[in-house]
Formats: sequence, structure tokens, C-alpha cells
Amino acid sequence: MLLSLLLHTYSMRYVLPAALMVGTAPTYMLAWGTWRLLSTLLPARFYHEVDDRLYIIYQSMVLFFFENYTCVQIILYGNLPKTKENVVCISNHQCTVDWVIANMLAIRQNTLGHVRYVLKDGLKWLPLYGWYFSEHGGIYVKRSAKFNEKDMESKLQAHINAKTPMHLIIFPEGTRYTPERPKIIADSQAYAEKEGLAVLKHVLTPRVKATHVAIDSLRNYLDAVYDITIAFEGTVDHKGERTVPPAMTDFLCRTCPRIHIYVDRIELKDIPKEQKCMKRWLHERFEIKDKLLTEFYDAKNSKRRNKFPGKCVHSKLSLKKTLPSFLFLSTLTAIMLLSESGRKLYVKTWLYGTLVGWLSVSITV
Repeated sequence: MLLSLLLHTYSMRYVLPAALMVGTAPTYMLAWGTWRLLSTLLPARFYHEVDDRLYIIYQSMVLFFFENYTCVQIILYGNLPKTKENVVCISNHQCTVDWVIANMLAIRQNTLGHVRYVLKDGLKWLPLYGWYFSEHGGIYVKRSAKFNEKDMESKLQAHINAKTPMHLIIFPEGTRYTPERPKIIADSQAYAEKEGLAVLKHVLTPRVKATHVAIDSLRNYLDAVYDITIAFEGTVDHKGERTVPPAMTDFLCRTCPRIHIYVDRIELKDIPKEQKCMKRWLHERFEIKDKLLTEFYDAKNSKRRNKFPGKCVHSKLSLKKTLPSFLFLSTLTAIMLLSESGRKLYVKTWLYGTLVGWLSVSITV
């Protein structure tokens, strides 16, 4: 009985962080909504400058929980520049934590506010968050034949016109690679074989459309493209088979001791312009990822497993970068909830903010 209670208590370690991250959303949206209204008549670049600063506050609080609270070790390989750059980041995609890892890298370059995502269309219906991600510069895309290239090009051009700093995150696989979805893996491998491409084991065959539009539209605006490969330690069973990567709730329960991240900075001149050629180039990049992950998970020499080749750096995030945001947002939310009028405003923000957001994304996205 006692053991069962302890196990249950341990599994609930995600509740407080999740409650605070979601619970502070109305507070954040009120601050952002006020600025959005005030900046309506101002040039777009002024809106984005303040919005990026607000985004830093919220995402720093998220990183307080996902890094400082979990005590996860971040191990970096390759060449992540310390200076700010306008970039497109292409990454493998295994679980929902991948979105947070993009922030982990950005905060180490002081570009956290510049992070914008290419997201699957269904996520625009998330209460509050779906609307906000769009307003922050995120781009929702539909898969395969429904993908609207002109719409994505138009949104990216608007960012160029506004001189918006760009740290654009794309997951070219289009969906998550996980052992619990064997049909998706098999279909991906079958497609690669049909197209005469190398069959990949630890990643899915990448889709080129969104990556091509992003790089092609921003080519004269970007400094580089970052090729990011992510591996979670502790996701192999006793038989040597990959297991399901950690979901956000699992991660907050400290099930993942270390995250290994390999960053390869690629010059724009080394990336082909034509979509057909870029498709081949992108697949070759994912072949490199596959080899890195094969080494990480399947190396015959056990000493070479659970790490990427080459030099690494154990990168620890200072509490100075995250704790103030956590204290600021949680205190503001607590103050709002102390009064009856504050609680009413809080509930109305959830309700009407969600409805207005849904209306907005249904019209503009």
C-alpha cells in the first residue's frame, strides 16, 4: 500500500509544473492582448520586438520546469554558434518534448524570443496557444496535397518586410517517429524504397515542401541552416530495442537523465535551390541523422552507445535565466486569483480568448 502510494506520488510530479505552465496562460494572454491592441497602428516590427520579449518571459518559465526542475543534462555536439543568427532549423521529431528542445538551444544563443514554428494545421485549435503561436509568427501547414505554398511564402515575406528576427523550426518528417507507430515507419520506408532513396531506420523519410518554401523564401534573409539531431538517453530496453521517447508528462517526472543534441551549421551556398535537388539533399541530411542515431542506439561497442561521435559540451542552464520569469508570471497569476474580479477576468480570458482565437485562426490561418 505504501509503495503504491509512493509510486503514485512520484508519477504525479508533473502536476504542479503542468498546472503552472497552463495556469499562467490567461495572465500571459492578457499582457500580450493589451500590447496587440496598442500596437495595431504601429509598424509590424514594433509589435514583434515587444512580442518577442514577452515570449522570452513565458518560454523561460517553461524551461525552468523542463531543465532546472527536471535536472536533465543537456549535452551538445557539433557547432552551435554563440551569436544570434537568422536561421531555419531542421530537426528529427520523436515526441512533444522536441518543441521544448528547440527553446533549449535558442536560449543558449539568446534568440529565445525569435523562435517560430512550422506547425501542423490541427494545432491551431489549441485553446489560447493555437491563436498565439500564429500571432507570434508560427505558420500552420496542411500535409501532402493540401499544402498551400503561396500562403506560406506570403507569411514569410511579411516577416522579411517587418525585419522580424527568424529562428524558424521545421520537423520535415511531418509526424513523430516512435516505435509504437510501426505502420507509419513501414510506410515511410516503403515510400523511400519506391522513390529510390536510402531506407532509414531511426528517422522517417523527410518531406521537402515546407523546408523548400522556407529556405527558398528566406534565402537572402538567412545566415545559415541548422541541422539538429536529438537523442534521448534511456530509451532502449534490455533487448537493445528502442522504446517510446518521453512525453512531456514523463519528462517532467524526470524519466530522461540526458538529452544529446548534435548541431551542424550549414551555409546557404551548400543547399540546392530547385525543389527536386533539395529533396535529394534533405534526404541525404536525414541519412546523416540516421547514421548518428544508429551509432547512438545500436553501436556494437557498448562504450560508443548513448553518445554521438566527436567532442561534447555539458551545457547547464543558469537559474538566472529562468527563475525570474517563473516568479513573475506565477506571482501575477496568484494576485489575479486572489480577488473575485480577478478570478472572473481569469475565467473570461480562458473562455473568450479561446473563442476569439478560434475565430481568428479560422479566418486568417
